[in-house]
This record gives sequence, C-alpha cells and structure tokens, in this order.
Amino acid sequence: MATPELVPLFTISAATTMGGIVPNGPAGTRVIVDASSGTFEGERLRGTVHGPGGDWVTVRADGSMHLDVRLLLKTDDGADIYMEYKGIGLDGATRITTAPMFQTGAEQYAWLNHVVAVARGASADGTVTYDVYEVR
Repeated sequence: MATPELVPLFTISAATTMGGIVPNGPAGTRVIVDASSGTFEGERLRGTVHGPGGDWVTVRADGSMHLDVRLLLKTDDGADIYMEYKGIGLDGATRITTAPMFQTGAEQYAWLNHVVAVARGASADGTVTYDVYEVR
C-alpha cells in the first residue's frame, strides 16, 4: 500500500454565530452554531458558503468538542456542493481536525463525490477557517 498523499483542495472560512445551547445532556453540552456564510478558494474550485448550514457541537466532559457539520457550497460557476464532516476540536476550538466528504450532481465537480478529505483549522472571533486536503 502506498502512503497517502495530501493534496491541497481549498481553504474555507465561514462566519459563525451561536444558535443555542443545551447544557448538561447525557452526552455533554450541545452547542448549535450557525455557519451559513463565508468563502472557499482553491486551485480547482472556489465560491461561497450558503445557508442554511451549521455545526452541532458536543462539548464533552474532558473539554474536547465533537463536531458534526453540514454546509452548502456554491461554486463561482454556479454548482452546488454539499459538504459534511465530523471532527474533534481541542483547546477551545483553537485546534480542529475534521474529515470532510462531498456530494454534488454537477458534472464538472463529480470527482468530489469520491474524495475523502482531511482538514485542519481553528475558530476565533466569530469565524472558523480550515485548510482542506484531498487524501490520495
């Protein structure tokens, strides 16, 4: 087996606003975050983040965060791409690692339907930013 290669896919930045909190549930504290505007840009695709989109975060007993995110991306040439990922946030979301996957019916981006990606990012001052890499 070949060692996986990470190929830059795009950088994404989304505005985030608090949607609500459900404290002290059996799995932890649930935090709902709106993330329905922003931009993404890479060599092979670029565009904007469109709503609705958001992050259903579970803050666990150890302080780490389990992320469950769904976003709608609209490319600059008009294609819609559904992006979803799960991941882990540490140190108050200053260190986030996720595993995005994509769905689209747009012929020019159909290759994304077979991509598993990894992303590294951080959240600060109402914005979350990730560098997203295709795993080959």
